[in-house]
Parts: sequence; structure tokens; C-alpha cells
Amino acid sequence: MDEHLPNAVAQALRQRDIEVVTTLEAGLRGAADAEQLKRAHAKARVLVTQDEDFLTLHSQGQPHSGIAYSKQGTRTIGQLVAGLVLIHDVLDPGEIVGRVEFL
Repeated sequence: MDEHLPNAVAQALRQRDIEVVTTLEAGLRGAADAEQLKRAHAKARVLVTQDEDFLTLHSQGQPHSGIAYSKQGTRTIGQLVAGLVLIHDVLDPGEIVGRVEFL
């Protein structure tokens, strides 16, 4: 989860037994977006973000294990959590590789 998302989203997902690593926990606060996406991909993790720069990296063909994107300020914490739970429950990890899921 990138640093633009409220920590409450991570907490709510963890309460639902969904494994989450935040940018801060990964030691990537302030790291370039390309580096964050590369590290998430190396660990086979979906990157959850509200930063449009990740959409640009996707369109440029940067490999990734999936991006869950929501435009900043358009969803409540509850809506973000519900969307992420749905993605978690419906998609197998291999099904989101290289794709963007919009929340």
C-alpha cells in the first residue's frame, strides 16, 4: 500500500486477515514510484495506490504484479476496503499480474 492511502485501510484489511505491507513498513517512504512498483513486483504483491504516476508506469509497460487504483478523494475508507476485499476474494494472484483494477 502506498503512502497516499490512510492507515485505516491497512488496519481494516488486516482485521479481515488480508496481508498488507505499507510503504512505510517496507522502508520505501519517499522512494521513486518506479522503485516501489519494482519492489512490489519482486515480492509478487499488488500495489494499492491513489497516485496516477503508477498508471503512467503501467502504460509504459513497467512489469508489475497488479495495481489497485482509486483516484484520490473519490472513495471513502469503507469503499476502498470493500473494493480491495472484493479484488482479494475474486481474483487469484496470477489474474491481476500486469493489470490495473480501478476501485
